[in-house]
Amino acid sequence: MALRVQEAMLEIKRGSVELIGEEYIASLVQKFFETQERFVVKAGFDPTAPDLHLGHTVLIQKLATFQKFGGKIKFLIGDFTARIGDPTGKSETRKPLEAQEVEQNARTYQEQVFKILDPKYTEICFNSKWLNELGSAGIVQLTSKFSVARMLERDDFEKRYKNNMPISVVEFIYPLLQGYDSVALNCDIELGGNDQKFNLLMGRNMQRAYGLKKEQSIMTMPLLEGLDGVNKMSKSLKNYIGVTEESQVMYAKIMSISDVLMWRYYELLSQKSLRDIEALKEGVKTGVLHPKKIKEVLALEITARYHSDNLAQEAKEVFDKIFTKKSIPDDIRELSFDSGEWICKILVEAKMSPSTSQARREIKAGAVKLNQEKLFDENFKFSQGEYILQLGKRHFLRLKIN
Repeated sequence: MALRVQEAMLEIKRGSVELIGEEYIASLVQKFFETQERFVVKAGFDPTAPDLHLGHTVLIQKLATFQKFGGKIKFLIGDFTARIGDPTGKSETRKPLEAQEVEQNARTYQEQVFKILDPKYTEICFNSKWLNELGSAGIVQLTSKFSVARMLERDDFEKRYKNNMPISVVEFIYPLLQGYDSVALNCDIELGGNDQKFNLLMGRNMQRAYGLKKEQSIMTMPLLEGLDGVNKMSKSLKNYIGVTEESQVMYAKIMSISDVLMWRYYELLSQKSLRDIEALKEGVKTGVLHPKKIKEVLALEITARYHSDNLAQEAKEVFDKIFTKKSIPDDIRELSFDSGEWICKILVEAKMSPSTSQARREIKAGAVKLNQEKLFDENFKFSQGEYILQLGKRHFLRLKIN
């Protein structure tokens, strides 16, 4: 039994930044193995940007790991706190959301997260259920549980206070409300990003203050690097892989990451065990396995998770056809355009054709190929994805359509 718990804890700790209360988690896992009794794991999400990318799913993947070892997930939609705004790392409160917008975003979250989480052991919660009931008297009582001095220990508050920048009382209340969520849900464990440590610790404080006979353990998870391998994954930096992107786009983007970054994605996103990943690393190290093949396994796994095995395999076949054909040079130019761009305009801007009228004639003559297939539609407009554009036998261009 002890060995089994140790192996479970290795998987649970995998990729995490910090874990407080490890012994308590181990005891919960052991109890689950012995009695099948599940424990409560919470993670909160403000429904402000439900169009998830793989960086967002790092936390959700960890929740799925906890489910394997006894976790009953409380997937908390912060519909009440979303109307306040989390000030973490910001200089001002986030703009409040309308109730209808919160509800729509929450539905979108549910559609996406159940591609990772087991619905049987997941409960979608809304903190308005208990925070609305708390009332003004309850809010006043809540504020008495924590001092202003302790609140100013938080990095962003401390910096703003020293620089004479305003801090509203509402911003002090936000972490108190998040901490009270842990009281209402009777949490055993709470997960969050590594920028949320202060708020996660607040849950432990609130559980003590309200007389619960437990203190939740907390785990913080890192920010996933984007396709560039340097900056965190972000839509604004255009280095992201969206959960709802087309299967061929998703597969191609994963295949574009570096061999070094690949192992980071394996650690934080793959459902393969640590033992299996170590075996893959050893295979690459000894030369038995090629990094490209290992990356294909990762791309297939993630693409299948958000689409299907069949679509993932089709994406691989398309990718292989486009990018591994010997007839395509390795050093071709690469340009980016926005979705909806006209084929003739691209041919001109890429200096492959002198004018749009000439481009039209070349398309009609069958001289233009897209992904190695002749294109005869002179009005063709590109959708998001990656393409190889060819004019004649010698002119090639790699296109990235955003």
